Amino acid sequence: MKFTETDLPGVFLIDIEPKGDERGFFSRIFCIDEFIARGLETRFLQFNTSFSKMKHTLRGMHYQLGDAAEVKVIKCIRGALWDVVLDLRPDSSAFGKWTAAELSAENRRMMYVPHGCAHGFMSLTEDVEMMYFVSAFYDPTQERAVRWNDPVFGIDFPFAPALISEKDAFIRDFDRTWHLGE
Repeated sequence: MKFTETDLPGVFLIDIEPKGDERGFFSRIFCIDEFIARGLETRFLQFNTSFSKMKHTLRGMHYQLGDAAEVKVIKCIRGALWDVVLDLRPDSSAFGKWTAAELSAENRRMMYVPHGCAHGFMSLTEDVEMMYFVSAFYDPTQERAVRWNDPVFGIDFPFAPALISEKDAFIRDFDRTWHLGE
């Protein structure tokens, strides 16, 4: 696997290194030794999947606080999506900044999202399926979200959402006390 750190400290794009022949290829998408060598999370408690039927469906920007804070490893397994990570770590030099990349079934790229970062994505094609590993169990009392178009952060999605949940569409403006649990 090839790990490329983004502009946000601790956020990595991970590219597989397929070994192939006339049959196809084999590649790892997780190796505990490679994650440990980079100081990354290795304990994942859930493997989840998400399916978006409609092109330009937007989900996010979600995260959890405290002991429920999650590390996520995102992989698109059908179609293509625009994956976004927003740094909400109070002591981070990149607090309030975001990064994004296209993840697709074709490029097989993954995104590593550390604790303290919000995550969201937009489907770029119809019938997008992604899977993700998470390091903590979902806790609705610790769930938080940042509105996808909050002007405080200026996240630039490539298209206006064609479909977004009511919950994600009407998140209040960023309030540091509520959003960061301070």
